[in-house]
Amino acid sequence: MEDLVMNRDFWRNKRVFVTGHTGFKGGWLSMWLADMGALVYGYSLAPVISPNFFKVVDVQSHIVSSVIGDIRDKDNLFQALTVAKPEVIFHLAAQPLVLHSYLSPLETYDVNIMGTAYLFELVRHLSTVKCIVNVTTDKCYANHDRIWPYRESDHLGGHDPYSSSKACSELVTAAYQKSFFSNHGIYAATARAGNVIGGGDWSPNRLLPDVFRSLDLGEPLSVRCPSAVRPWQHVLEPLSGYILLAEKLYTSGSSYTGPWNFGPPALDMQPVQWILQYLSNQLPSFSWNHKSASLDLESQILRLDSSKANYHLGWNSSWNIQTALDKTLSWHEAYKSGNRMSDHTLHQIGDYLDS
Repeated sequence: MEDLVMNRDFWRNKRVFVTGHTGFKGGWLSMWLADMGALVYGYSLAPVISPNFFKVVDVQSHIVSSVIGDIRDKDNLFQALTVAKPEVIFHLAAQPLVLHSYLSPLETYDVNIMGTAYLFELVRHLSTVKCIVNVTTDKCYANHDRIWPYRESDHLGGHDPYSSSKACSELVTAAYQKSFFSNHGIYAATARAGNVIGGGDWSPNRLLPDVFRSLDLGEPLSVRCPSAVRPWQHVLEPLSGYILLAEKLYTSGSSYTGPWNFGPPALDMQPVQWILQYLSNQLPSFSWNHKSASLDLESQILRLDSSKANYHLGWNSSWNIQTALDKTLSWHEAYKSGNRMSDHTLHQIGDYLDS
């Protein structure tokens, strides 16, 4: 078993291309990489909600370049890649919401499957790329609502367009690695994380952002599935795994290709109602009620086994669920107080590394 080491020197002046850098996870990742000295080039659609992490933290001022574009626009994407000359690519651009995938299934499949394929096809024509981390999801597994955690060797699947599109993105990655990348010294892996929380997420139909919106409105939060169990984790947890994985792909190659889980320990895999009770204790003005859903659109139980990352990367969770929630609450309190959120964000990254 290896020891976890976050090698800042490795990232200094590394040319890194991040798709989806205007999103919640992509924004945190871009800030972390830039703070370690990486030359970060972002490519993504413009943020569609306001407020959003990208603008509140002023991510653009911390990175080399921010190109606004669709992952399916091959010409624009290739031009951005040509300018960036990346050594490392983190692919996070996606349609990321389960419920939205029911409303726009073709868009979800097009972005999440073909967007990945377009990126990989263009990478074949670049001589600079050494490794790619394709961020998919824990929902890519064929979920049977079983109580034991899913491992990387379990079957892919998905009951909804989002989940199944991410399973397909996994297959596209494996096919390109075996058919093309392995012959050109490029090493690709996929990363499957749990339900991430953290400061700066205002996405619709996500628990913590919905909590903050209900507080702003002064109304109780209506919850569809309070008994649903999810692998909750602070956003910095899986991001540390992605960064470690990219280092290993770059330095050690084929031994680190394939899928990787980055989920929390068993005690942090809690039902929604546990999260809501914890928040109620911290936020006296917060209340919630159960609103029965007309359709069962999401799985009830989802757990991840991260033994592979624990053993081969030395990766482990540093913040338990209580700390993750506290850090999320403190970030939003700082935002409401008018603090400089780039400083607060980098301070939380430092706290995470210290832990």
